[in-house]
Amino acid sequence: MTAREEGGVHIGDVHGSTFAIGSNAHAESHHGVPAPRDAADEELLAAVRELRADLARLRRNEQTAQLDEALADTEEEIDRTGTAGENRRRRLRDLLAGAETLTALLASAGTVAGLLGM
Repeated sequence: MTAREEGGVHIGDVHGSTFAIGSNAHAESHHGVPAPRDAADEELLAAVRELRADLARLRRNEQTAQLDEALADTEEEIDRTGTAGENRRRRLRDLLAGAETLTALLASAGTVAGLLGM
């Protein structure tokens, strides 16, 4: 019997694909579905988005640019994974601690700081 006659399965590029093989196989696709979030992460995500909107109203400088970048990364991580990891939270805490003027000026900055346990 040759290899061609034996049959078999050849799987090429499966990036972004869903498939199941076998008599009792079951495939589910969750592509594009946001990761589940708990109430605390949902609250943090809303506060991060609000602070980013408030920052857009301020004159951009190095400090606000770094904070906005960290907030954008946090928003993306929560959207992708359902939570913000401890390293991401630590970076935000550090940036907010160095931006005391902003946290005093913007209620949204104080909200994010509070949710981060500052």
